[in-house]
Amino acid sequence: MIAILDYGSGNLRSAQRAFATTGHDVEITSDLDVALKADGLVVPGVGAFAACMNGINEISAAEVIRARHDAGKPTLGICIGMQILFSDGLEHGKHKGIGMWNGEVSQLDAPILPHMGWNTVEITGTSQLFKGVEKESFYFVHSYAAKKSVGQSQAWTSHEEKFLAAVEDGALCATQFHPEKSGKAGLTLIANWSAGL
Repeated sequence: MIAILDYGSGNLRSAQRAFATTGHDVEITSDLDVALKADGLVVPGVGAFAACMNGINEISAAEVIRARHDAGKPTLGICIGMQILFSDGLEHGKHKGIGMWNGEVSQLDAPILPHMGWNTVEITGTSQLFKGVEKESFYFVHSYAAKKSVGQSQAWTSHEEKFLAAVEDGALCATQFHPEKSGKAGLTLIANWSAGL
């Protein structure tokens, strides 16, 4: 079973539909026991870093994400759900993240924000997520991003400056783009992730 974490932020229904294409049961939940025990946990996120962290903290979900990591259980962060896995976010002041990866999420240095549209990515290291879609484009909508390498392998893209498009770090993975809004390529990436459950 794949759990979509409901902490008050995220495209929950579109994520549920996309992950259901894998053939797994998909449940939207704020129940931490369900989130902890699920075969896979998806942490979506839209809006601002601080608001998302407030939602995470209100239901004490950071502990579940850490416990899943310690147990080697797959977790996937999407968009702001990726950003909050870092130690700090600089949107509207400095805010503490969950701290799974050490680094800051800062505003893109670009004249037009948000960055909205389709980008290809450049993969470094060995990727399970991008198997078969290495040359495809994915849909982004954001103004902030992480810009330093973390994890075992990374995917990069740029909007005036280079930033992390995805991270794969054992059982913990994340994408700055929205795979659930990225057409066939996004669904393939979701299938690749779910194949490891």
